[in-house]
This record gives sequence, C-alpha cells and structure tokens, in this order.
Amino acid sequence: MRGWLLIATAAMASVMLPAATMAQARKQFTGVASFYDKNYSGKTAAGVRYDPTKFTAAHRTLPFGTKVVVTDTRTKRSVTVTVNDRGPFIKGRVIDLSYAAASALKMQGRGLAHVTASVE
Repeated sequence: MRGWLLIATAAMASVMLPAATMAQARKQFTGVASFYDKNYSGKTAAGVRYDPTKFTAAHRTLPFGTKVVVTDTRTKRSVTVTVNDRGPFIKGRVIDLSYAAASALKMQGRGLAHVTASVE
C-alpha cells in the first residue's frame, strides 16, 4: 500500500510541477512604449486592418493573439492589449500600442512612456 501511495504522490507532483513552473516563467519586460498615430491606416502583420479603437499592440517576438498587460510606470495606469503586429523597429522601444491603448494610459501628450509589461 505504501508503494502505491509513493507512486501516486510522485505522479501527481510531476503533473502539478509544470503548471507551477509556467506561472513563475511568466514573461515580463520593461522599456519604452510608443503608439500608432490615430490617423494611421493599414494592415497589421497578422493580416487584419489596424483599428485605432481596439486595444492592440505590436511586439517583435510574441505570438499573435498574446495578451499583454502594459503598465505606465509613471501614472500606474494599466491596459490589456492583444499582439497583432510586429515592431517596434526603433532601437530602445519594446512595444507599440494602438491609439486606444495609449489614450487609456494617458500617454498621447508625451508620445513615449516607460512601461512594464507582462504576458497573461
């Protein structure tokens, strides 16, 4: 009986461990965010038309559809955006936000904002 209990415990630990490891491995990054002009029109790298009223973003490597929580370190405001484009292509920037996301962060007047971001 004791042998079965040990095997069952080991099996449960091996199933539970990857989930805990994934939670700890949540991707986080910090840096400068910019945003698309509200008059920009065109298609994103994902093949959809850019919509300035939606909470979307461009990131160099995250898969399309990834949800990212972006927090302005100055104002502490946060938004959740969906990656649907590639970029930014300017050195030092980590994410390009849609006009709606930038508006929610109150960063339109500044143009750029220092942010922290984490993948949901």
